[in-house]
Amino acid sequence: MTVTDSPVSSTPREVPDHHVVIVGAGFGGIGAAIELERAGIDDFVVLEKWDGPGGTWRANTYPGVAVDIPSLIYSFSYEQRADWSRVFAPGSELLAYAEDVVERRGLTPRMRFHTTVEEMRFDELEDLWRITTTTADGEERVVTARFVISGIGALERPVMPDIEGIDAFEGTILHTARWDHDVGLTGKRVACIGTGASALQLIPEIADQVAHLDVYQRTPIWVAPKPDHRIGVVERAVLSVPPLRSAARAAGTVTFDVLGNVIFQQRLRPLRAVVEGGIRSWMRRQVDDPETREALIPDYSFGCKRPSMSNAYLRTFNRDHVDLVTTPISSITATGVRTADGEVHEAEVLICATGFRIMSEAEPFPFPVHGRDDVELGRHWLENRFQAYQGVSVAGFPNLFSVAGPYGFVVGSYFWMIEATTKHAVRVIAEAERRGATTAEIRQGPQDRYVKKCRSRQADSPLFGPACATSNTYYVNFQGDSPLRPSLYAEMWWDNRHFPLSHYRYGHPVADSPGDERVAGTRATPMTRRAATTA
Repeated sequence: MTVTDSPVSSTPREVPDHHVVIVGAGFGGIGAAIELERAGIDDFVVLEKWDGPGGTWRANTYPGVAVDIPSLIYSFSYEQRADWSRVFAPGSELLAYAEDVVERRGLTPRMRFHTTVEEMRFDELEDLWRITTTTADGEERVVTARFVISGIGALERPVMPDIEGIDAFEGTILHTARWDHDVGLTGKRVACIGTGASALQLIPEIADQVAHLDVYQRTPIWVAPKPDHRIGVVERAVLSVPPLRSAARAAGTVTFDVLGNVIFQQRLRPLRAVVEGGIRSWMRRQVDDPETREALIPDYSFGCKRPSMSNAYLRTFNRDHVDLVTTPISSITATGVRTADGEVHEAEVLICATGFRIMSEAEPFPFPVHGRDDVELGRHWLENRFQAYQGVSVAGFPNLFSVAGPYGFVVGSYFWMIEATTKHAVRVIAEAERRGATTAEIRQGPQDRYVKKCRSRQADSPLFGPACATSNTYYVNFQGDSPLRPSLYAEMWWDNRHFPLSHYRYGHPVADSPGDERVAGTRATPMTRRAATTA
């Protein structure tokens, strides 16, 4: 049986509602929308479950929330600004930045807020995605699109702790990613479970309000001093000059790229040892009580777990009404937290700073996605390990692209990845348009070679060895894989802009009727109705 390589003049019987649907109006979705417009593709909409753009920064509004990458480089290269209030902008400012970019770019009319994607299915007869959505009032609607770009980020889907008795707690339960600002903490006994990046920002902010604060730590976190300050008049004047701002941004990008990835990838180990010694010494100087001090010092290498910065977190434990609890939690009672030693720590408010679902077994993807032959993406990853070509596309799932897929993110600014992967996705969509094709699908060979290269680079990293064994890091999932791309930013930038377009297979529609069959002697079916072109 031979499949023709020539374009076919027939078209699918169904015209999709939109050429492209973007899922998510966080910075990933915003970046994808801008990249489409730059390429002259204007038939697209953005589906967003929240009531406005911003993604992570709309979901995470807990006290003290802020970016841990300098604001100068935590922004689009084509939407730079000079009026950041601090070196590390607060969350409210980043949300305002997202809203401002959407407004300035005229993207608001393309946004469909209060719209949650429940399921996606690829229709192989029509070469389009059927996207089932629900609105805030429960109305269900199916939207169709030729192509889909998933702009869903990693730090938005909260994980609640799986602790016996938590449903029986009679007080108030909060998660840092779903903060209820109507809940007052003043004068209350508060328990905070978790000591990751969110807790690091939250705990110093609420310590002044509460009557007592218990902080439950399973794994200590590396904490470095934070070079944060208000951006003054002189600095703002300098940043207002585009060439100077671009130069400062470039310097910051190179510094974070080289140092961050050298440390994360565990290269130049003598340098890492010097960094560890300096940070450990600084951490010890922040805490008065010897026992508490040592309990806060990590026993794993720097870079195994996401390191954070704070000038206040460690000092918070010098306060008489703040206790660090390292005894494991055995259960939650109606009135507090019971630890393994049998003690019940009374609490009126339980704060869960327990992170997010990232490449997890329980929820590999936020909703079911069915590709060719009805293969479900989450199940596919669970059975075959998480994988994607450049973090963007997965073989067997045509016309589907991700902004933040497995092996796509280089340690550093999230915007580095957004600008690289959205450029990748739009290159392929534009090439499909140029060919008159209705499908574009990554070939298995290029995907396998890319994933093999990533895993080979990671093989010698201490991230997977004894140096990180006690870190409990989300950098490594339950399958022993890391979602991070082991490369420098420059390589990611180049590869996503210059990969061979022949790495994708482009398909043309074939009508499901005997007169238009393109495969000799064969009735057109979902598996044979397409004539694949060569690159």
